[in-house]
Amino acid sequence: MNSRVEKKKHKKRKWLFWVGGIILALILVVGVFSIYVWNKLGDTVETMHNPLNRDNDPDRKKELESIFKDTKSVNILLLGVDERDGDKGRSDTMILLSLNPKTNSMKMLSIPRDTYVTIPGKGKDKINHAYAFGDVELSVQTVEENFDLPVHYYARVNMEGFEQGVDAIGGVTITNDTAFSQGGIQFPAGEIQLNGKEALSYIRMRKNDPRGDLGRNERQRAVIMAAINKGASFSSITKVGEILNILGDNVKTNLNMDAMQTLFSDYRGTRKNISSMEISGNGQRINNTWYYVVPDSEFNRITTEIKAHMNEK
Repeated sequence: MNSRVEKKKHKKRKWLFWVGGIILALILVVGVFSIYVWNKLGDTVETMHNPLNRDNDPDRKKELESIFKDTKSVNILLLGVDERDGDKGRSDTMILLSLNPKTNSMKMLSIPRDTYVTIPGKGKDKINHAYAFGDVELSVQTVEENFDLPVHYYARVNMEGFEQGVDAIGGVTITNDTAFSQGGIQFPAGEIQLNGKEALSYIRMRKNDPRGDLGRNERQRAVIMAAINKGASFSSITKVGEILNILGDNVKTNLNMDAMQTLFSDYRGTRKNISSMEISGNGQRINNTWYYVVPDSEFNRITTEIKAHMNEK
C-alpha cells in the first residue's frame, strides 16, 4: 500500500518537475526574445532617425520637449515617396496628421500632390515638387508656410516599403466604394482584403476615378487607417523582426525612441476617433501645366479647423 502511494507521489513530483521546466523554458525564451526585440527596436529607431536641420536649434528642442511633457497636440507630416534609380523622386503622398490626446481625436488632411502653392525659394509650383527641390526639409517648410500650421515631426516612407509592411502584418481590410481595375488587378465594390501589392496599386489609381486626386486621397486615407489599426493590434511575435527590418530599410523620421514611446503610450487613443479632411479646389492649366488651384479662403478654413482641433480640451 505504501509503495503505491510513494509511486503516485513520485509520478506527481516528476510531472510537476516537467511542467515547471517547460514554464521556466518559456519564461527564458520570452525574456531572451524581449531583450532581442528591445535591442532590435533600438537599432531600428537609430537607423530610421533623421533629424531636420532646425531640430538642433535650442528653442526648437524646448518646443518639442514641452509637447510630450505637457501632452499637447502634435502634428506629423507623412510623406510617401517613390524613389527611382538616379532620382530622389517626388512625394507621391502627403498627409498631415494632427493628434489631440486631450480629446483622443485625430485630424487627417490629405494634400493633393498637384496643389498649386508657393515653395520657399522656388516660387509657385506643385507641392510635391518641394521634395524634389529640397527633400524633407523643404516639404515640411512648404506645408507650414502655405497652411500656417506647425509641423512638429515627419515620417518619410518609401512606397515599396509600404507594400512590404502591409504584407508583414497580414494585409488590410477596407471598404471599397467603387469597383475598378488597376495594374491588372480587379477591385470589386464592398469589403475587400488587400495584400501589399494590391494595397499599393489601390492607392495609386486616379485616372479612372471621377474624383481624380480627391478619390485617390480618400483611398490612401482608408488604407493608412486600416494599416494603423492592424499594426496597433498586431500580435504575431514571429513577425516582429521582419517588421522592424522593413521599417529600418524604408522609413526616415525625426522621432527618436523617447518620442515614439510617448506617442504609443499617450497618443494611441487618437486613432479611434479619426476625421478626414479634404481640400476643395479646381484643376487649371497654367503655362501648359496642370495644377490643383486652391483659393485662399480654403487654406484659411483648413488652418482654422486644425488649430481649433489642436486647442480643444
